[in-house]
Amino acid sequence: MAFNIVLIEPEIHTNTGNIGRLSLASGCNLHLVKPLGFEIDDKRLKRAGLDYWKHIKLTVYDNIDDFFIKNKDEKMVYFSSHGDKTLWEVDYQDDLFLIFGKESVGLSQKIIENNKSITYKIPLFSERIRSLNLANSVSIVVYEGLRKLKC
Repeated sequence: MAFNIVLIEPEIHTNTGNIGRLSLASGCNLHLVKPLGFEIDDKRLKRAGLDYWKHIKLTVYDNIDDFFIKNKDEKMVYFSSHGDKTLWEVDYQDDLFLIFGKESVGLSQKIIENNKSITYKIPLFSERIRSLNLANSVSIVVYEGLRKLKC
């Protein structure tokens, strides 16, 4: 059993390194969609993932079109602070693609509009923040999915 964690144009190497470590710990596959805000062989990226990086099931795509063409028949859900439904409403299943946007702006408006019915949010209980850190968000979603699948 595995989820597919997809980061569209991630910008911060330490977030991606931590998410890579999480993907290995949780049995997930990691998908990175270029352009990336760092080099894939960046020492800081690997330091965040520690010595586990070489064991991560990683796929890198040249761009968003490349990703969607290669995975056109896959079941996907999207995560954005602009989602109408919460992560608790996701129909988690094996091999589900969990798609997250870049740190600065999240998913593009086009992606959200084209996938409104399968775009979810993590509820925030303070009006003083706009969003959570990307690595934290991915962790919350992945472990909620694992909890639901193992119940």
